[in-house]
Amino acid sequence: MLALIPAFPLLGFLVNAALGRRLSKTLSGGIASAAMVASFLVSVAVVLGLAGLPPDRRAVEQTVYTWIASGDFVLDLTFRVDPLAAVMILIVSGVGALIHIYSTAYMHEEPDGEYARYFSYLNLFAAFMLVLVLGANFLVLFVGWEGVGLCSYLLIGFWFRKKSAADAGKKAFVVNRIGDYAFILGVLLLVSRFGTLDFQQLASAVSTLPVEEGVFGVLSIATLLLFIGATGKSAQIPLYTWLPDAMEGPTPVSALIHAATMVTAGVYMIGRNAVLFSHAPETMLIVAVVGALTALMAATIGLVQHDIKRVLAYSTVSQLGLMFLAMGVGAFGAGIFHLYTHAFFKALLFLGSGAVIHALHGEQDIRRMGGLRPYLPITYWTFLIGSLAIAGVPFLSGFFSKDEILYETFHEGHTLLWVMAAATSLLTATYMFRLVFLTFHGERQAGASGTPVGATGDPRRASPPDVDASEHRLGAEAHRPGAGLHGQAVDPHRHGAPAHLHDAPPAMGLVLVALAIGAVLAGYVGIPHALGGHNQLGAWLAPSFAPPGAPPLEAAALTAEETALELALMGVSSAIAIGGILLAAVIWLRRRELAAALAERYRAIHTLLLHKYYVDEIYDAAVVHPIQRGSEQGLWRGFDVAVVDGAVNGAGAIVAEGSGLLRRLQTGSVRAYAGSMFIGVVVILGYYLWR
Repeated sequence: MLALIPAFPLLGFLVNAALGRRLSKTLSGGIASAAMVASFLVSVAVVLGLAGLPPDRRAVEQTVYTWIASGDFVLDLTFRVDPLAAVMILIVSGVGALIHIYSTAYMHEEPDGEYARYFSYLNLFAAFMLVLVLGANFLVLFVGWEGVGLCSYLLIGFWFRKKSAADAGKKAFVVNRIGDYAFILGVLLLVSRFGTLDFQQLASAVSTLPVEEGVFGVLSIATLLLFIGATGKSAQIPLYTWLPDAMEGPTPVSALIHAATMVTAGVYMIGRNAVLFSHAPETMLIVAVVGALTALMAATIGLVQHDIKRVLAYSTVSQLGLMFLAMGVGAFGAGIFHLYTHAFFKALLFLGSGAVIHALHGEQDIRRMGGLRPYLPITYWTFLIGSLAIAGVPFLSGFFSKDEILYETFHEGHTLLWVMAAATSLLTATYMFRLVFLTFHGERQAGASGTPVGATGDPRRASPPDVDASEHRLGAEAHRPGAGLHGQAVDPHRHGAPAHLHDAPPAMGLVLVALAIGAVLAGYVGIPHALGGHNQLGAWLAPSFAPPGAPPLEAAALTAEETALELALMGVSSAIAIGGILLAAVIWLRRRELAAALAERYRAIHTLLLHKYYVDEIYDAAVVHPIQRGSEQGLWRGFDVAVVDGAVNGAGAIVAEGSGLLRRLQTGSVRAYAGSMFIGVVVILGYYLWR
């Protein structure tokens, strides 16, 4: 049954890609959503069967066919599900199905052909992600790894007529290729050293080797190269810049990329190869430091952004940093636990922001919102639950997973990294409730056209009347000039149209409620021992992080000192979360003038954060512009003309000259043909007589 899990969304892709323009929107969206629901149901059946097996035998494999056979090297297209893959397929198919259902309403304004194209891409994205997590070896994983990279390009640039969306798709594709280059080198190094790409065989071989303590050997180099690949896919320093720009795609795409699929691939890959990374402590330290730095840096940037989706984008980068921190300190279960809870509340937050954007007809600037709470009750309460969860408020899902990361980091002796993670938690609570207060509380702000959003007039017009609508971009959700939320035509001079605010339609509202329930309850599978729990998720995942055949480890009972330490750290993290919320309430709810005063007083810091530490500008100056200038000044052009074009044109010239010689023999003269035949006969006879 394992092959059916990615096969259903792949079938949905094929149907919509081939027949989508002939199908109604109801049928097109229904096929795509049904494919994901079917994949989820098969995943549930597989996981239930897996749970019935003994802990040391919880693995099911299905070999589809032999892919590569070369001498002693044989590699099969094999799917494998174990406790780690089980968690991932439930997240991808379950949360992915909800996002598909949400999209049926959110994207309904698209033309029929574009609507089908969207769902075909969405199904293909999910299919590749399921291949990635089910792959039993590096090559199958790499198919899914590259597939989600391709689909991210297609979905981020879905509204390709808008230059910023097309550029964002290309940026995501190129940046990921940089990481993938290192990833390929790491895989090649492993296969050259161990002669296999199978995860289980690699783990068995590595488990017999000594840990590379204090040295940077083959394993350290290979795992570091793999981690560089993960920094591209999971948006860590220095390859994180593509993720905020990915907000140019439709909001459900942002939810799918950030919550359930692509960005979690790097974290999953490290967890899948936990044995390899555990034998390379130098690489593990690099993973932890990069994760902590990324988490803190992204959180500071999110504190000052004005686009509702970009705040959430930097929040994703920050939360992924915490997951990598957990992986780097050896707390693999804690990292996957946070990945699991993050899927619920981050999907909820992105889809909630989509409901806000939907209600405001494309507006994304939180400075132009405010006072939306009474008009969007379902969106408000579900968004509030997601914000409380990501802030780490007891006893929601994010509290349990984030507390475990903080505890494991401190317990392993990484005090400085713990301080950085704690500061990240404070900033997370602060910027998330800045988002809540500016969007839903306070007074209604004036719309971009100068009238209150929802008043008489067309709220989709996000520019003053004297601005040419054909040159104005109406938020990141408008994909061509002069278009509304999903590209529908907008008359820039039309007045008097009803523009009432509306809450999420049923398909969107039900998904928000379902995800809100998950954001509340998902963490209860990992209640820590200090609170009298058993951390069932940690016990479930443990066999996936151990060498094959290793006896199952019984969870050691906490000593009194460890229990006291965990409770103390839990209290600190709770105080940090509540303190961040109160700080946001003082600045952006009670005394909003204080925010402007602080920005003015610390103008240099505020400008630095607002421009995201100028990282994009540095990349442009160091990489992009030199290549462009080199091309314009003939440096690259000379090589291109002399070598590349010379080789191509030279091959053509040789063929042309040879053809010219042959053409001269075709004179049409019978006498010339007879003479050439006579000469040919003489030459042949002379040759044989000479022999």
